[in-house]
Amino acid sequence: MGESRMTKSGSAPLQHIPVMLEEAVEGLAVKAGGRYLDGTFGRGGHARAVLSRLGHDGRLLLMDRDPQAIAAARAAFADDPRVAIRHDNFSALADWDETAAGLDGVLLDLGVSSPQLDEAARGLSFMADAPLDMRMDPTRGESAAEFLARADEREIADVLWQFGEERQARRIARAIVADREASPFTRTGQLAALIERIVGRREPGKHPATRSFQALRIHVNGELESLQRGLEAALERLNVGGRLSIISFHSLEDRAVKLFIRDHSGRVQGSRRGPPVAATPARLAAVGKAQFPSDVEQAANPRSRSAVLRVAEKLA
Repeated sequence: MGESRMTKSGSAPLQHIPVMLEEAVEGLAVKAGGRYLDGTFGRGGHARAVLSRLGHDGRLLLMDRDPQAIAAARAAFADDPRVAIRHDNFSALADWDETAAGLDGVLLDLGVSSPQLDEAARGLSFMADAPLDMRMDPTRGESAAEFLARADEREIADVLWQFGEERQARRIARAIVADREASPFTRTGQLAALIERIVGRREPGKHPATRSFQALRIHVNGELESLQRGLEAALERLNVGGRLSIISFHSLEDRAVKLFIRDHSGRVQGSRRGPPVAATPARLAAVGKAQFPSDVEQAANPRSRSAVLRVAEKLA
């Protein structure tokens, strides 16, 4: 949900700017009377752009797992008869009766939003000392502190490597387990300091805890599992000719989206070392190539630098 970025510690957060706004909404090919779902409302930048293209008979469905995002959605759109709002993970979009009539487009702006980063109490950033929570929906699930308190060394290391590609995953996990009995990890600053002690300042301009914090956030929120379920649900609910428009912010997300589109494209799969796998009927087709933010957008909003947009259309 990349709506801007947080500035360095001590300075004010930047304005919440929707990433690749025009490109993502253009990808939906919005029809005035169509039905669209924004599964990651955030603070509504993309949703407002979609709504501006809808006529009186159009319908916009808004979802977010973050209670604060849903409160913002209700404050902005509760009086618009074209809009329906649901507090839930977009992975459960097929469980919402509003989607049963079919959708003409689904927009997902993945990852963590700037409002979530800017609120230190959420524990998503190492830029300010705060409770080590990291949940996008603080009313559900296990916090990062609870995970680090009960997981064994191998499980912690696996999470840091799988979701953060942290080369020092084993050393960090070993240090967490060694230190937690005397001093449980409950604060972001405490964890960031341990990681900095283990890893050191190896990458100029990048805090040594960056990869580990990303990994823990992805794990705590089940982000990749949610993405896979959400993609499957969206494909089932899309009408023929409906569009997926998905913005990713790291390679794990983008690879999942790319492979999902490929695997439903009807192309013969397989490798040069083995027999080809029989093609399944084509259900999706990529619309153009992956898109990236312009140089102008990246200069205005550095948070957008890692964004990748992929668009696909349902064939059958």
